[in-house]
Amino acid sequence: MSKPHILAIPYPAQGHVIPLMELSQCLINHGFKVTFVNTDHTHERVMNAVADETHRRDDQLHLVSIPDGLEPWEDRNELGQLSEAIYRVMPGKLEELIEKINGEEGDKITCVIADFIMGWALEVAEKKNIKSVSFFPAAAAVLALNFCVPQLICVGIINNDGTVSKDQVIHLAPNMPIMKTEDMPWLCFDGLATQKIMFQVGQRNNRAVELAGWVICNSTFDLEPAAFALAPEILPIGPLLASSRLGKTAGNFWPADSTCLDWLDQQPPCSVIYVAFGSFTVFDQTQFQELALGLELSNRPFLWVVRPDISESTPYPEGYQERVGSKGMMVGWAPQQKVLSHPSIACFLSHCGWNSTMEGVSNGLPFLCWPYFADQLCNEGYICDVWEVGLRFDKNESGIIPKGEIKNKVEQLLGDENYRARASKLKEMALTNVKEGGQSNKIFKNLIEWIKS
Repeated sequence: MSKPHILAIPYPAQGHVIPLMELSQCLINHGFKVTFVNTDHTHERVMNAVADETHRRDDQLHLVSIPDGLEPWEDRNELGQLSEAIYRVMPGKLEELIEKINGEEGDKITCVIADFIMGWALEVAEKKNIKSVSFFPAAAAVLALNFCVPQLICVGIINNDGTVSKDQVIHLAPNMPIMKTEDMPWLCFDGLATQKIMFQVGQRNNRAVELAGWVICNSTFDLEPAAFALAPEILPIGPLLASSRLGKTAGNFWPADSTCLDWLDQQPPCSVIYVAFGSFTVFDQTQFQELALGLELSNRPFLWVVRPDISESTPYPEGYQERVGSKGMMVGWAPQQKVLSHPSIACFLSHCGWNSTMEGVSNGLPFLCWPYFADQLCNEGYICDVWEVGLRFDKNESGIIPKGEIKNKVEQLLGDENYRARASKLKEMALTNVKEGGQSNKIFKNLIEWIKS
């Protein structure tokens, strides 16, 4: 008997690959076969990072790749250039892949699940007469904002090319984060040309998403009721967590250093500051050193994820590692969901990426917010202003968050039990949704029935 066969295609960034991989694993648990399509560059990173991971032995998950249109030496952090190359090259390559799979013996592709940013994949699915689903891995508020862009252009808040004439504040609905026009997700990139390209990508995807049978996102009604009321076509199936399916996180770009879990076992309950900035955040030397000194000044144990590329040189202050000794542990990449669920973690100092936000919320942790760009500023608004489970840092006149500010905010957050109490309620709310009978669980089951029908 043939199995329903999904083709899943994420945008080639860490925060996009992991949640779509989680969704794929959930579908496999419900009897699906999944072909997971990364770009060649991302595929190589994932395969190198998971030399012995379980999902590589799962014969229902096939990891394959197609070119992204850039040469191996070209900079994939130049997102305008990457987006244009993807749109130029990948649709044809995806079509060839589908024809190859469906031309062989075995289960034919019955549905394409595409990251919202890869809206062109929905056009390919339409051309091949295959069902399609648009998956948004971030907050529903950010997608709702994207859907509201035509109205914002109409009232003159945003120009036709995505630029803004003056700085304003946008509040789409009560209980949604207040957004500044200068912080619009596409305006966070360096260079006006890139900003305009990313804006055009968003609007192109707005048109493509109309082809999808479903629009789903990694969130819950209870966490974002106003956003879902504003854009009822978006349906939540989250939070998508490895812990919910009793599995391992898959799709990491770096090998996780699990020795930090042994170190956490040696720390007192609710004592450790976990510090992690995702896959994109970079620091100049001054800010990196202020952060290091701020963690030292807190006089608390800390686990700090210091990616190899987080700074051009990553020089710690002189004598730093000797001074902090066993009180601080630095690793290149961490098994984050396992870390956040560890009883020794007191709070999460985070860049506020949506995956990290969902993982922190799902473990009942208060946050210290250090957003870097794009949707992270909106997520900070949820954490600090709507849910009230975290604090933001203030920069000095040089645009630096100084060591004293870091120390003070750590003390303020951990000195007030109300933050943890609210975070515990948020955890219960989030996890109830994915349990049997929960709203996200019901929507996911309806999605499964639709794909199979």
